[in-house]
Amino acid sequence: MPRQRLALALIVSCQLLLGIDATIVNVALPRISAALHFTPAGLAWVLNAYTIAFAGLLMLGGRLGDVLGRRRVFVAGVLVFTAASLAAALARDPGQLLAARAVQGLGAALASPSTLALIANTFAEGPQRNRALGISSAVISGGASLGLVLGGVVTAAVSWRWVFLVNVPIGAAIALLARRRLPETPRHAGRFDVPGALAVTAGMLGIVYALIRAATAGWTDARVVAGLAGGLAALAAFVLVERRAAAPVVPLGLFRDRARASGYAALLLVGPSMIGPFFFLTTYLQQVRGLGPVATGLAFLPMSLGLFTAARLVPRLLGRFGPRRVIGSALAGLIAAQMLLSLVGPGSPLVAAIAPLALVGLGGGLSFVPIYTLILSRVEGSSAGAASGVLQTTQWLGSSFGLAVLVAAAGPAGMGRAFVAAAILAAAALVLMITALGAANAKTHPDGRLRAGGRECPDSPGHPDEVEQPSALRGR
Repeated sequence: MPRQRLALALIVSCQLLLGIDATIVNVALPRISAALHFTPAGLAWVLNAYTIAFAGLLMLGGRLGDVLGRRRVFVAGVLVFTAASLAAALARDPGQLLAARAVQGLGAALASPSTLALIANTFAEGPQRNRALGISSAVISGGASLGLVLGGVVTAAVSWRWVFLVNVPIGAAIALLARRRLPETPRHAGRFDVPGALAVTAGMLGIVYALIRAATAGWTDARVVAGLAGGLAALAAFVLVERRAAAPVVPLGLFRDRARASGYAALLLVGPSMIGPFFFLTTYLQQVRGLGPVATGLAFLPMSLGLFTAARLVPRLLGRFGPRRVIGSALAGLIAAQMLLSLVGPGSPLVAAIAPLALVGLGGGLSFVPIYTLILSRVEGSSAGAASGVLQTTQWLGSSFGLAVLVAAAGPAGMGRAFVAAAILAAAALVLMITALGAANAKTHPDGRLRAGGRECPDSPGHPDEVEQPSALRGR
């Protein structure tokens, strides 16, 4: 039992490290911009360089763990992430920082897919594993919130460079102890779909680059046109590669089910509503309202409280009202929150910027579980790992594409237009999900579980611990 506890502590410490890193940089963005002379549009790449590399290589990282062993790939990922964090802390110009952030994303893509599989390999199926998965889920949820506060404290007390430097001793300790204390998983013969992973990553880079540059250069700029054309060409090549690959990084058959494809699309559309406040309000609160980094981090606590409340309420609400009503209300609340934020200006009271964040957290948190359920409940058991892996990838892509779209929408006019754009995308997600849930003929049990195609689906909000279980058992 002590060995299992230490193993779980190592695994969740890595998850916490990656979760914190996704948000700890946000509060430091104004000081990073001032120190390294980023343009407003270029500053978005401090976030996107990490998320694009993470999302684009996440599925490949999972496949590497299958073939080479989860512990080996986990340790390698932590070491890459740690070395890149040191490079980011020492960066002297924007190019160096963005390169380091991309390598951080690579390290996270190697380490993250192995965490759930290592839990499944360490804990016996049943209460022990469910408890470990529950702790893991809580840590992932809390990491983003802790990152905002920690980023504010570190930036104010020392320097923005320490938001990266704090990863170094923690990452080194995790890698050292993991080699000694975590069990290795069996290796499986297989191939790596490297061309597919590179093609999808290149496609995302091209499109995101074009969207961000369009915010300042306009849509007719030669580089914007080239970025869009190159990105779309790379994505087309990706589809061709995946159709012919023996072991595709993204099985295209997952998208043949219209309801599941709608769920993936909804994740992309909801992403901007969640990432927008992090990017725009951290700058607004510090540069326009004069708040310090610590106060800015604390200002996001209503959003964290909303997410936590949603996680506690969603199984009960789904059981009582069904998925269509829950997601309809949740997305309507998310749309309202974005419209309220679009009205915030230099003369607005501070509460006008902070209060809607609670609605963002509540609406986003209540939206995700019905979307997850729609995706996972309509997949065969043999494809559960792949479906879950694509789900994680899509969620990260929603952040990357979403931020690029919002930066392009904001343009010179500022963040008001960006939040209006986020509301429009959330409205599209609302229409898509209501239609998809109806088309799927999903019936709701009294306890909130779904039936799809006439069979009971275990991966449903009525069994919250089991939603992650298929991906854990398959190592995704």
